[in-house]
Amino acid sequence: MNQDSYSNQLFVPPSQRDHYQGILNAPVVLVEYSNYQCPQCGELHRLIQTIQQRFASVSPRENQICVVFRHFIEHTLHPQAQKAAEVVEAAATQGQFWQMHDLLFTHQQALENGFLVEYADSLGLDISQFLQDISRQAHIDRINQDIKSGYQSGLTAAPALFINRIRYTDRWNIEQIMAAIVAASDSGF
Repeated sequence: MNQDSYSNQLFVPPSQRDHYQGILNAPVVLVEYSNYQCPQCGELHRLIQTIQQRFASVSPRENQICVVFRHFIEHTLHPQAQKAAEVVEAAATQGQFWQMHDLLFTHQQALENGFLVEYADSLGLDISQFLQDISRQAHIDRINQDIKSGYQSGLTAAPALFINRIRYTDRWNIEQIMAAIVAASDSGF
C-alpha cells in the first residue's frame, strides 16, 4: 500500500451521513466505493463479509472494524447500477439498507425493475412509499454526493477500498487485504 501519495487518501472522511456497520471510530475503518452491477464489486462485497466474520471470530470485543459503503457508478459500464442505488436508498429510508444491500449483491444478475420491486416486497417494505421514492428519484442527490466524494479521492472506477483513509491498491484476495488491515490497525490483531 502506497501511503505517501495524496491521491491515495480518502478525501471525505466517514461520517454519520454514511451507511456503515460498526462504529466510526473503530480501530479499522473500511470505506468501500462500489455499485451493485459490477462483478468485481460483488467479489469485494464477499471479501468484506469474510473479513467481518474473521474479525468477529478473532476478537470477542465488538466494534473492532467499521465498514462504510458508498456508491460509485459508471453509467456506461453498468446501466442498471443507478436504479439499484436508488432502490437501496429507498430501502434505507425504511430501515432496510443493509438487507437490500445484501440482496442486490446476491442477485447482481437480476437488477431489472420487476426484480427490484420483488426484493422490496420480500423485505416487507411499504411498496407504495418505495415506488414513490423511486419514481421521483428522491435519493439522487445522496448517490451523487457519494460519487463526487469518490472522484475527490481520485477514483476513476469501482470497486475501490480505503483502509483507515488510505487507498488499498494491492491484490484483491482475503490474505492480502487482511494483512493490510492488520498493518493499519492500532490494536495488534
